[in-house]
Amino acid sequence: MNKILMLTREYPPHVYGGAGVHVENLTRELSRLLDVEVRCFGHQAHGGAPGQPEVTGCEVPADRFDRVDPRLRRAVEPLAVNLEFLRSPVDADIVHCHTWYTLMAGLWIKLLYDIPLVITTHSLEPLRPWKEEQLGRGYSLSSWIERTALESADAVVAVSRDTRREVLECYSIDPSRVRVIHNGIDLEGYRPKDAGTTLKKYGIPQDRPYILFVGRITRQKGVVHLVRALQHVTPEFQAVLCAGAPDTDGILREMETAVNEAQSRRPGIHWIPEMVAVDDLISLYSGAAVFVCPSVYEPFGIINLEAMACRCPVVAARVGGIPEVVVHGETGLLVDLEPGAPPSFEPRDPERFSRDLAGAVNRLAADPDLRRRMGEAGRRRVEERFSWESIARQTHDLYQELGVPAAPA
Repeated sequence: MNKILMLTREYPPHVYGGAGVHVENLTRELSRLLDVEVRCFGHQAHGGAPGQPEVTGCEVPADRFDRVDPRLRRAVEPLAVNLEFLRSPVDADIVHCHTWYTLMAGLWIKLLYDIPLVITTHSLEPLRPWKEEQLGRGYSLSSWIERTALESADAVVAVSRDTRREVLECYSIDPSRVRVIHNGIDLEGYRPKDAGTTLKKYGIPQDRPYILFVGRITRQKGVVHLVRALQHVTPEFQAVLCAGAPDTDGILREMETAVNEAQSRRPGIHWIPEMVAVDDLISLYSGAAVFVCPSVYEPFGIINLEAMACRCPVVAARVGGIPEVVVHGETGLLVDLEPGAPPSFEPRDPERFSRDLAGAVNRLAADPDLRRRMGEAGRRRVEERFSWESIARQTHDLYQELGVPAAPA
């Protein structure tokens, strides 16, 4: 047998973050090397043809936990889905899990079926203290689940060297079991294209350049810091904020207040409060003069790869795995965050961080030739280092070390 069972919360069409993009592309490429079965959250069932993953969605009745506190429910419901993952027998050589939402099922399968457990760490619960806003005491449960599973796993994949360091600092794991395998990019899907139709669709004037943000409304992504920076950005540049899926009502209200204040001070701020379709995102990346990633915590930052693949220069915070993707002065500009005391990743001086973001954007705004050179260098970098074919091969090499037979050459 030569088969992998992949467990994930996100899988198309239910993708809202980088982990879902990762799983979609990794399973596609791995399916060319071995059999892949995916069990995910949400109702769906398809695939299984040669060269395609077999996908089964699992869910629980919507009213199963309707009497539980809403914040605790967000932590308890995933455990019920994890049990649903076990309703079908497992015939794989390895179980590979993504995010804490699936880790208990992975641990149960390791114990019940005596197969190796691999976990990819897209982020770490101890380094996301703002999640207590979202989960309440459920944050203690998600943190315990992550610790228990990671310390029991046969191999842990870190998506950057910085994430590997954090894994070893947070948990008692033999360093030999933690492997760095970067995220990748779909080089055929993400390439420059005309942005005109998409700009017209969202009512964005095409006669002025714009900076672009893409991400969820969460403390981690730092979008509010960017919004506050816009008053310092050259007024000749518009701003397009593709920001949806707020973690809490509180942070949504904070975002609304910040955007309203920014719009009262300067024109040309366009907020798209939804998760934009991939085709439209590629158009927006392609048309943008600068992509801005103001994340205060980012284990890798796949969105920067997406922008670079579309020849868009990047301004980003110098945090986590971002410096392994964005080369300062070559494919973009990095801004120092100066974080406060752990475990918070909020800037020690938020006003300075916002001004520094604006300063980097203004430097690129003033030099179209530099933007062009950085955009071209970014495309070359993703082609040379971050193809999903390469990432899948590295992942399969890890599987081989754990006992999965070699794939055909």
